[in-house]
Amino acid sequence: MSALEVTLVTRDGERLQFPCAATDNVLRAAETAGYFLPAMCHEGTCGLCHARVAAGAFEMGAHSPSALSTKDAAAVLLCRCHPRDNLTVDLPYNRSQVLRHRVPVREAVIESLTPAWHGAVSLSLRLQPDPETGSAAEFSPGQFMELTIPGTEIRRAYSLANLPNWEGRLDFLIRLHPGGAFSTWLAEQAKPGDKLTVRGPSGAFVLDELSARPRCFVGGGCGLAPILSMLRHLGEFQDSQPTHLIFGANREAELLPEQEVETLRASLPQLGVTLAVSQPGSGWDGFTGTAPAALEAWLAEATEAIDIYACGPPKMLEAINAIVDQRGRGDRVIAEQL
Repeated sequence: MSALEVTLVTRDGERLQFPCAATDNVLRAAETAGYFLPAMCHEGTCGLCHARVAAGAFEMGAHSPSALSTKDAAAVLLCRCHPRDNLTVDLPYNRSQVLRHRVPVREAVIESLTPAWHGAVSLSLRLQPDPETGSAAEFSPGQFMELTIPGTEIRRAYSLANLPNWEGRLDFLIRLHPGGAFSTWLAEQAKPGDKLTVRGPSGAFVLDELSARPRCFVGGGCGLAPILSMLRHLGEFQDSQPTHLIFGANREAELLPEQEVETLRASLPQLGVTLAVSQPGSGWDGFTGTAPAALEAWLAEATEAIDIYACGPPKMLEAINAIVDQRGRGDRVIAEQL
């Protein structure tokens, strides 16, 4: 049987065409053609290769239900999408996020590992000089790196919280999950000076800097890391578009520290901030409820369409999409699932 044709359409209107056998998946066929799309697991579990089929028949292979945070029948994971006809697929990112080379693999050294807030740590790495890529940490704010536990094949993806830099510094905010392989290594074994492998940058959760819409950033837990990177980038370039941050936590101890809020406001004077706590103590005088509930309340006062950048667990993203659909004002959700 002859190969079918797949056309990928990026968010900024670029069209990428390549052949794909009916026995192959779209992600692998794209890589064979030299297009390296945002992806990590290649097994239908992480959700990073999500897209939407605009035309053509397809079949979805086995995948984790949580990897697709939508009930849209046209939504697919490209690593599990097998064409049964010529396909046109809409990608949720710009052409600049489609690489023409494989994701770099580098060595890094732990510089510091300190508590961030309740149940989370701040991990700082320094990339080792590379003969091909040098020492710089080059990435787009919002992207992630895959970190591998030394001496194992176990790797996890974590979003960067800092800005690109010439020094090779990579900063992460990581929630410690009891019993988790990487969390256990961080809590019990990792120390400054340890070396580990870093693969990246990857990911399409980045700013659309061509959009003139007001922006609202919504984060839950360590979903704050890529949002911090984006906000720091906007502050560095003295961006003047209306911007709001909503950060949700279960308890006050898990909130973004006030000092960090003030630092962001100093670089972005127009930044509005809503801190939402779903299980507050008796002295809490801020918003009581979840991050999606805080977004719904904030959107009720908005008079124009908003670009919403959201990073958090699947249920949070589902709730945000439902709120946006109900509002019906043309808001756009750009999301990263934790």
